[in-house]
Amino acid sequence: MSKKPDTPSRIAENKKAFFNYFLEERFECGLVLEGWEVKAVREGKVQLTDGYVVIRDGELFIIGCQINPLKTASSHIRPDSVRTKKLLMKKDEIRRLIGKVEQKGYTLVPLNLHWKNGKVKCEIALAKGKAEHDKRDTIKEREGKREVERALKQRSR
Repeated sequence: MSKKPDTPSRIAENKKAFFNYFLEERFECGLVLEGWEVKAVREGKVQLTDGYVVIRDGELFIIGCQINPLKTASSHIRPDSVRTKKLLMKKDEIRRLIGKVEQKGYTLVPLNLHWKNGKVKCEIALAKGKAEHDKRDTIKEREGKREVERALKQRSR
């Protein structure tokens, strides 16, 4: 009997990233978590909206990803909800990212956290910041799509 691999299921998503940045390339990384953090992630106590990725000494770290501890966390641990977490990626991929980030205007942003084969993975993107007028264009485009959907919905009635 063949075992079916786990399909990725979303834990948290950074919707602000899609609005504030043009996403160039996406990458999947492992995430180093403590035991209490994994339990809190299972309960969905994660917030990614203020998170960003930095490169220090050739390693990737996610800062601002908030994992709120459960009330039933162990008494001998002092949980830090905004602890800097290490991202796991192959060295050659990290080197390539360092080269891109050093170029003008590129940054690394976390897009989502998801489960894959029983492990928490983080999807990050190489992104360029949007100007204010680009953000307005995004809003206009979204509102236009909503109006079209409403019109089609009313016609079908």
